[in-house]
Order: sequence, then structure tokens, then C-alpha cells
Amino acid sequence: MKPQTRFALVAVAALSAVSPETQAQVAGGDRNPPSAGVFAERPAAPQTAVPLGQLVSEALQNNPEIRAARKEVEAAQARISPAGALDDPMLEAGVINLPVDSRRFDREDMTMKMIGLAQRFPYPGKRGLRQDMASKDAESLAYGYQETVNKVVRDVKLAYFDLALVMDSKRLVEKNRSVLDQFLKVAEARYAVGQGSQADVLKAQTQLSKMLDELIRLDRERPMIEADLSRTLGRGSNPAPVIPQTPGPGEVALSLDALRQAGLRDRPQLRALQSLVARNDKALELARKDFYPDFDVRLQYGQRDNMPDGTKREDMVSVIVAINLPLWREAKLDPRLSEAAAMRDQALNMLQAQQNELFMKLRQQVAGAEQNLKSARLYETGILPQARLAVEATLAAYKVGRADFLSLMDSQMTVFNYEIVHAAALINYNKALAEVDFLVGKPGL
Repeated sequence: MKPQTRFALVAVAALSAVSPETQAQVAGGDRNPPSAGVFAERPAAPQTAVPLGQLVSEALQNNPEIRAARKEVEAAQARISPAGALDDPMLEAGVINLPVDSRRFDREDMTMKMIGLAQRFPYPGKRGLRQDMASKDAESLAYGYQETVNKVVRDVKLAYFDLALVMDSKRLVEKNRSVLDQFLKVAEARYAVGQGSQADVLKAQTQLSKMLDELIRLDRERPMIEADLSRTLGRGSNPAPVIPQTPGPGEVALSLDALRQAGLRDRPQLRALQSLVARNDKALELARKDFYPDFDVRLQYGQRDNMPDGTKREDMVSVIVAINLPLWREAKLDPRLSEAAAMRDQALNMLQAQQNELFMKLRQQVAGAEQNLKSARLYETGILPQARLAVEATLAAYKVGRADFLSLMDSQMTVFNYEIVHAAALINYNKALAEVDFLVGKPGL
């Protein structure tokens, strides 16, 4: 028998052990259209996949950071009314001009039992400014609460997408491991009859071991991502595992200028800083008002006893108005004015810094989203179909003895690597969209 004929018989016999499904994968991968890529519908899983929207709703209800921020807003709103209220009035009671020697109330005309009421009235405008400051504080915290909500939604999305990538990668690794396992059987069969080299067997075993190591790595990453997701969802210990749905590759139009305008208009963090600037403007105005005095008004009623001979003494009423004298300008008032001006300037600079950071991060995320989308489309329409055709051609050549085993295996590994890159590109595209939504203040999904 000729060597080529014997080689063909050995190859056919070895490949006959490969299942039809695996032969289809080796010949050209899954027969789905290129646009389906790694996001083709997966076989039914033992556990039902959880939609992203369901997890977002759970996080909005149970996340402790959101609950804490909500309570902080409620506390700030409760401070608005007291900030503009008057101080409590003072009730006075006592004895006036009681003689020391006799200690009698009927001896002296000016001896009285007195009861009075005192009330402080701030200079006009101070109460309104204090209430405005408290209102702006509550407004800033309300925007901070919305920023916390958006951040939690963003974190849920990122963890969900990371988990989807791990599970898709594991599915691809297991599929490729199955193919490599069949390749190993082919290499061992050829080596047993003297038609293959030991290097082919060792190479197949090495690649198979790499797949096992990759599965170990993915199994190690999954619990960490699930723990982070459970923390964001506000779940307790031993939470139920989450099976994510693979996100779709839907394309979203991204205009950097439009996103910048939306971010400046809607980002809660920026609106909170704007409220802080307005609050510090009110504080500066109040510091200027401190140069004007407050007023203390006192109303007193004095009751006098009758004279020793029975003659009636009339009771007396006193009204007193007192003001504080803001004399310590250099030591007390000027530093307060400087502090208020510095706090306002600080808030303005913080607002400008956050606006600059928003522009920078938007540019990064939009560029990343566009790059990942282009990469995914390229793999779907060009690279992956060509790589699968290369595997098919190499397999055909291998069957007739015109290609070696290492070329066939390298072609299959190339397809596997391209599938992993394609899956990562689509996941990173969706993660970039989640970051963009957070940066521009887009709530929910």
C-alpha cells in the first residue's frame, strides 16, 4: 500500500471517531451567519437567565447606599424650616428692688414681682438667607442621591456584563476543549500507527491543558464578580447565583457634542455642585449681613403690693429694645466674610474641575465604544468568517495528506482566540455605553 493511501486511511479512521457536531465545528465553526457571532442563542441552561432590568430594580430597592442617601436627603429637608425660624422666646420671672433689711414687698414703691417675655429678631433678611442656605443644602443632597442611584445602576450593569463575558468565555473554552480533545485522539491514533509524530500528541496535550487552565481561571473570576454584583444588589450572605443574559450588539449613535451638553444639563453631580455654589453665595451674603445688629425685644409686667396703710399701688409695664454691637470687625466679622468668599470660590473651582473631568471621560468612553463596535463588526463580517474558512480548508487538506496536524490545530486555536476577542469587544462596547449613561446622568436602563 502506498504511503499516501495508508495516511488517508488512518486520517479517515481517526476522524470517524469525531462526532458530527464537532466535525461541523472543526470544518467551519457554527453554521450561523457571521453577524450572530458569539452572541448566537445558547442552549437551554439549567437555570433561567435573569434580565438586567430585574437586577437594576432589585438594586434600587435594596442597595444600602441608596437607602442611606435617601435618608440623608430627608434629614436635610427637615432642616429647612428650622433654619428660618426665630429663636425660642425667653420667659423671665423674678423680684425687682426688694429691700434687703425688711424683705417686705409693701415698703418700697419700686418693689415688684416681675414676669417678662423676651424675643430676639435677626436683622431683616438673615432668616430668609439661612432658610435659603438650608434649602440649597437639601437640593445638593437630592442631586447627590440621584448620583448615587445612577452609580449603583452603572455598577450593576458593569458587573452583569463582566459576568456575561466570563460565562460566554467559558462556553467558548468548553467548545474548543471538546474539539481539541478530538484532535488529541486523532494525533494519538496516527502516532500509534507510525503516521504522526510525538510532537503532534504533545502539542495537542499542551493546548488541551491550556484550555483546562483557562477554565480554572474563569471559575476563579466568576465568584469574585458575583460577590461584587451581590454587594451592589444589597443581598446578604450566600446569595443565589445570577445567570446573565448575553447583551445584544445593538448600535447606539454617539455624538460627543450632544453628550457633553446632556452631561452639563443632567449630570446630578454637576447640578449638586451648582447648588453648592448657590448655597455659598447665600452664605457670603449672610456674612455681609452680620455687620448689622440683631434686635432683642423684652416685655415685662411688674406687680406691686399695696402700701402698709392699704393704699393701692398700680402695676407697671416695661418694654425694652436691645441690639448687639458688631464692633469686633477685624477679629470676628472680616474672617467670616473671607471664609464665605473662599468657600464660594472653592465650589466654583470644584464645578469647573468636574466639568473638565466629564469632558475627558466622555471622550474616552465614546472613543472606546466606537473602537469596540468597529472591532466587533470587523470580526463578525471579516475576520471570523475567514478564519473559519481557513479551518475548513486546512481540514480538507489534512484529510488528503496535504497539511500537517499542527497547521490544523493552529487554525482552530486562531478561530477560538478570535471568538474570545469578539465576545470581549461586544461586552466592552456595552460597558462603555453604561459608563456614558452614567456620565450624562441618564437614569435607569
